[in-house]
Amino acid sequence: MPVAQLRRRERLRPAVAALGADAALITSPANVRYLSGLASSNAALLVPAASPATSTGASTDASIGATILATDSRYEGTAREDCPDLEILIERFIEPALARVAATLGVRRLAFEAHEMTVERYEAFTAAVPGTELVPLGRAVEEIRMAKDEEEIALIARACEITSRAFEEIVPLIRPGVTERELAISLERAMIDLGGDGLAFDTIVASGPNGAIPHHVPSGRPFAAGDMITVDCGARYQGYHADMTRTVVLGPPAPWQQDIYDLVAAAQAAGIEAAVPGADVQAVDAAARDLIEGAGHGGHFQHGLGHGVGLEIHEAPIMGYGRTGTLGDRVPITVEPGIYLPGQGGVRIEDTLVVRAGTETAAPQELLTTTTRELLVL
Repeated sequence: MPVAQLRRRERLRPAVAALGADAALITSPANVRYLSGLASSNAALLVPAASPATSTGASTDASIGATILATDSRYEGTAREDCPDLEILIERFIEPALARVAATLGVRRLAFEAHEMTVERYEAFTAAVPGTELVPLGRAVEEIRMAKDEEEIALIARACEITSRAFEEIVPLIRPGVTERELAISLERAMIDLGGDGLAFDTIVASGPNGAIPHHVPSGRPFAAGDMITVDCGARYQGYHADMTRTVVLGPPAPWQQDIYDLVAAAQAAGIEAAVPGADVQAVDAAARDLIEGAGHGGHFQHGLGHGVGLEIHEAPIMGYGRTGTLGDRVPITVEPGIYLPGQGGVRIEDTLVVRAGTETAAPQELLTTTTRELLVL
């Protein structure tokens, strides 16, 4: 029996019961995978609020009132192999099928993921269960997902290791005449060759004035002497994501380039130091942002300081101005300040790390991206 997924469903049940709901309909692909173990483009879960019991009283889903996993025939074999403790429902149109099952089971109040379900799907679902009251579940599963178990952290660490090694492999390719797109393709190939299942996101390579665009799409622009080049990349490994950004310079850096690099590096160090269990996410953001603003570059750093990482590349918690919440133990996050000067270029330094309850011998931050953060002069 997949014990980790069972524990996660047990943690969800109190949130469902608190809404007075009989069950929860989980439709977010990442949340379905987290609670069941199935990676699928067409799957949903019906999770009862009450924990079923075996004849011995132990908690399990392998009994009457079990969690039901609905998917289509393309994933039937995988579902039966990976989720042996769940009831499997094979249907092409999974949400109407689960609606019928919920009605048959006497579900009168059903929690659903309102942030994930479209209006069209909601209308179709409510039409299929006219006697059932639907209530928003909120982001209950995402809140559970914030704190990772050690197995999840190990998978993120492996994704980060692949990312770091791939970046180190392609650094020698960075020379005048090579284009942004060519470097991005080489980096993506390296991440796959080193064991990545895929990309965590589309690779960013931004050179020269393009470095002032935080999410620049790699183009045919060739690198030139004097360019600062920002590379934002990440591998995906067994569903878990890595995220790392490094900025290098072709030739000796100009004074303005060295100045903003040093400032971003100091801001990142301050943000990492502030990222401890119990820290307010706005305070972590401010630790880095205040340094940049104090140096007169507040207008050149307008995105958030970082975000959670896991089954999705951007997940809770989000660290930025206007955000709420606190960091907890075993929470993987990124810290990624930047300075972007229109028409000139930019710098971003980003690492994935795990916030942990510190000890006398261990810091409260465990860095997972290991490539040097010193300015590489090529």
